[in-house]
Amino acid sequence: MTEADLIPIICAMLLGGEAELRLPYSLNDSAHYVRVDCVTDTHAIEIGLDDRRSSLDSLQQALFYGALLDRAPMVILIDTDGRENPTEFQVETAARATGVAYRVIDVDFLIRLQMTAPFRNRRIDTDLAQ
Repeated sequence: MTEADLIPIICAMLLGGEAELRLPYSLNDSAHYVRVDCVTDTHAIEIGLDDRRSSLDSLQQALFYGALLDRAPMVILIDTDGRENPTEFQVETAARATGVAYRVIDVDFLIRLQMTAPFRNRRIDTDLAQ
């Protein structure tokens, strides 16, 4: 699974947020936009995969998105191998130093969550019918 596949699982199913929100902003009389991985009522969240150089940008992105949206920044890294690697350590250290919320979620947990969602939804629908 790719990061793009996992973002909706984290955002919608776990956090109740809006995934992949397009956020416009202006600079020098020119329109620009960014795409925020997840926005909740309280947080602007950047999601990344462990052991990817691109995840080093997560903290800056979360801070920028949080400032634009007036929400607290958060970084979530998806753990794909069950161990902390240098990229995860760097992102976590920088997030803690700046007071940014930081979480790690296991990829297998996310896959199970997605796979079992229809069963949980069916149970809820059945409970409501009684």
